[in-house]
Amino acid sequence: MKRLILVTSPPASGKTYVSKQLAKNLKHVVYLDKDTLIVLSKQIFVVAGQEYNRSSDFFEANIRDYEYAAIVDLAMEALEYDDIVLINAPFTREIRDTGYMNALREKLTRKNVVLTVIWVQTDVEVCRQRMIDRNSDRDRWKLDHWDEYIAGVNFDIPKELDDPDCKDDLLIFKNSSETEFQKSMKDILDIIES
Repeated sequence: MKRLILVTSPPASGKTYVSKQLAKNLKHVVYLDKDTLIVLSKQIFVVAGQEYNRSSDFFEANIRDYEYAAIVDLAMEALEYDDIVLINAPFTREIRDTGYMNALREKLTRKNVVLTVIWVQTDVEVCRQRMIDRNSDRDRWKLDHWDEYIAGVNFDIPKELDDPDCKDDLLIFKNSSETEFQKSMKDILDIIES
């Protein structure tokens, strides 16, 4: 069976680091990062004469869903050529949308591909500090409006994805400390590679 892995979580939870480390440890994997599409999104803001703000109504209406559609399309194509595709992207809205997830699973089933969601669980204050440390323009609005931003972010594990009869549909990667990271990496690799 082939596998599509979605590594998801709120921003600054460590998705990219976790995703890259998982990809380095897996065999026959294609790594895709939705942030690679940001260069195109920035150009859309420029052409439209809009302030660069990935939390804006403009971004929501004209860019966000297209980035997700593009990265999933790239993954579906990559699954034609390799056994595992790993997407690093928040998917925070999509994984809580039963219709979206059912449609994705159905599409994958037709290609004989299983879906594994890895939720990176990190303490909120650790996420805030990581945003400060990475000093990225994509986080500027979030940090400047922290209370407003954090009020709209759901850090709860998307338990609606967990089928008790399936051991690898939803995996939790704890990432608030190095100790948690090391244990989660070992446990998740053991499950995926078994």
